[in-house]
Amino acid sequence: MDILRDAETYLRLHARLLDRYRFEALFRGGDRQRVLDVLRTYQNADGGFGNALEPDLRGAGSQPEPVEVAFHILDELDAFSDPMVTAACDYLVTVTTEDGGVPFVLPSVRETPRAPWWETPDNPPGNLVPTASIAGLLHKHGVEHPWLGPATAFTWEAIARIKDETAPYTARAVVAFLELVPDQERAEAEYDRLKDVILANVSLDPDAAGDAHFPLDFAPSPSRLPWFETPVIERHLDALAGRRLPDGGWGINWTTWTPVVEHEWGGYLTVARLLTLRAYGRL
Repeated sequence: MDILRDAETYLRLHARLLDRYRFEALFRGGDRQRVLDVLRTYQNADGGFGNALEPDLRGAGSQPEPVEVAFHILDELDAFSDPMVTAACDYLVTVTTEDGGVPFVLPSVRETPRAPWWETPDNPPGNLVPTASIAGLLHKHGVEHPWLGPATAFTWEAIARIKDETAPYTARAVVAFLELVPDQERAEAEYDRLKDVILANVSLDPDAAGDAHFPLDFAPSPSRLPWFETPVIERHLDALAGRRLPDGGWGINWTTWTPVVEHEWGGYLTVARLLTLRAYGRL
């Protein structure tokens, strides 16, 4: 069994050019500039990203969540010095609410094809998804931009309001922020307070069906904060390797609402799963 070879075959058969180039750059010594060049085609004149970079948002116009997707790709490449980052932050300023956060999705989504969960009120408030993850990645790479200070303050305040429960994607955003924010003393205090609340969203059964959120979704690489004990991670690494599809890739465990997203997400996630296996020494 050659996981890399099988994944490469899957990507060549099914994935977007962006994700084929990601694989080449990250696992075959390919040209990282080609990834950046393709990623740039998803960025709009306003600095935001659209054009189905986030496959469940099919519209051309900019939305906050595709900025997070773009930043994850730039993080893989250690490319936060690219001008795309400043342009995207400039865009975020234009859609930030008075509380300092960006909404989950903007009302303009109603005019485009999208997955049914992308819904919003007329005046959506700031949301930890995707504000927290975007802010965390900017902190990780030492980016300085006027958007980041208010967004960080918003994120701390929103995390402080979490008490007894939260939703899975919100929990994942909180974990991403606490892992990366510079104020680690404050992060550790929130970790102590919220660990049980966060872990209530985690499916510890690696065979859980449906839209389950597994430990490796929260810790795709070894984490600074001890969210999971080593045996849990090892068990889920075994399961992740075994969860490959017969064609060599990894699929999604949420609703496929239009056929194209199956392989667009599949290509994106296949590269991400390979990175997780490598980060834990499994490749």
